[in-house]
Amino acid sequence: MLRSSLTGQNLGKYRVLEPLGSGGMARVYRGYHPQLDRYVAIKVLRSDLVEDELFLTRFRQEAQAVATLRHPNIIQVFDFDVADDIYFMVMELLDGDTLHTRLNDYRVRDEQMPWGEIVRILLDVLDGLSYAHQEGMIHRDIKPANILLTRQGQAVLADFGIAQIVGGTRHTVSGALLGTLNYMAPEQGLHGVSDVRSDLYSLGVVLYEMLTRRPPFNADTPLAILLKHVNDPLPLPTELNPEVPAPLERIVLKALAKEPDGRFQTAPQMAEALKTAAAEAHIALPTRISLPLSFSTSDDPSDSVAVFSGTARQKLADVAFAAQDTAATSQASVSAALAALKAAEPPLPSETSVEDTAVPQTKAQSGSQAVFQGLGLFLLVNALIIMFSGEAGAGWFYNRGWPIELLLVALFFCHLMIGLRSYWLSIPIGLLIGEALLLGYYALTGRWDDWSFLWPMQIFVVLGALWFTIRGGMGAANLEQTAVFWGKRLRLLTMILAGFFFLVVVLTN
Repeated sequence: MLRSSLTGQNLGKYRVLEPLGSGGMARVYRGYHPQLDRYVAIKVLRSDLVEDELFLTRFRQEAQAVATLRHPNIIQVFDFDVADDIYFMVMELLDGDTLHTRLNDYRVRDEQMPWGEIVRILLDVLDGLSYAHQEGMIHRDIKPANILLTRQGQAVLADFGIAQIVGGTRHTVSGALLGTLNYMAPEQGLHGVSDVRSDLYSLGVVLYEMLTRRPPFNADTPLAILLKHVNDPLPLPTELNPEVPAPLERIVLKALAKEPDGRFQTAPQMAEALKTAAAEAHIALPTRISLPLSFSTSDDPSDSVAVFSGTARQKLADVAFAAQDTAATSQASVSAALAALKAAEPPLPSETSVEDTAVPQTKAQSGSQAVFQGLGLFLLVNALIIMFSGEAGAGWFYNRGWPIELLLVALFFCHLMIGLRSYWLSIPIGLLIGEALLLGYYALTGRWDDWSFLWPMQIFVVLGALWFTIRGGMGAANLEQTAVFWGKRLRLLTMILAGFFFLVVVLTN
């Protein structure tokens, strides 16, 4: 639970002045540092969460990781401390509003945010994301409430509270699904895994909302929203707002591809595409973001709104803040709910494959299926060979077609690689495919004497399999996704080669 108000108290060297907002993890106050004569934002951790050592580790990681970031489009962390068992983080206090508040203002006025303003905001955010990604950090919770629009005319990315170090140890709550489901990428919602492309998907949802004044998918429950992100086709922005420029719609379609490989792969790539789209649509880009709408009201044109990762000061209702709050849902509970929904559905048509369903499976379940599928396929092919050999027997086939056996074993490992999402199984797969090609050449041509000068190819097969696997593994942001990606492609290659060898053996018999 959130602590009672700390207004008027001291937290270490900081004086707590007034609350700015509250969310699922913390309450944010405006504070003052007397020695430095500086106003700050103080983020106080919920007292009940301090009892969770794993969550506390994540909070420390947030402070340590974000404090290393120095970029004009990322909010700066000054300090992290503990006072009287109160854990808090001190950040810069920005004068402005959030994109969430700005969009609500446009909705209330029934107005459309200018196209140039939209592109300018996104380019600022992408600059910050590009820097953070290069520093090995992903955000995992991009949404309008975490994009601050300052009085200096900049968009600043806030709240790396659930950031994950790419390729490093994960300091998140064990088994937790963290983020906001309206803006969450399918792989992040289903499996709790994310990389830089997941951030760009979330930013694509933000762009969609800026263009149409609503997110692409909405429902009564978080689970229903997640299933829509996974399964439902994207409603075209021009269906909701026919005035959306076609080049900007193309950016949305690419950013919101269901599969990560279909999206923009880096923040600079998306930024360059945005600039090109703006030029095609003849959109003039402002040099700075306009002042908040609340600054130009007729009642008080000088009204100043201090905001940090949440509502404006004049809109402090907790329920409005919670509507944009970060979710910390048990991944197990999400998986269980998905399984229950799937069990209640009517049987799928026979042509629908297991890979097309939206129910996430554990590695153990998928691995067991892969073992049975691989072994079943191996036994089935050999049984068919024996059955169709007839009186001639299967010896004629195995004398020349036994390289197919190696490819069937490789196919078994491909199934296992996909089921277990184990990227390193590409090493034995590569060795088996290479060996099948070499020995298949000897068997089909009968030129076994060529081995005397072709034997160094065995070394190249081994080195090639190791090089391909290690190089791909080092460059991958998520090895499980990479395993599925390459497993499917190696499986297809193996099936094509096996079919080729089979035809050659039959036609030349």
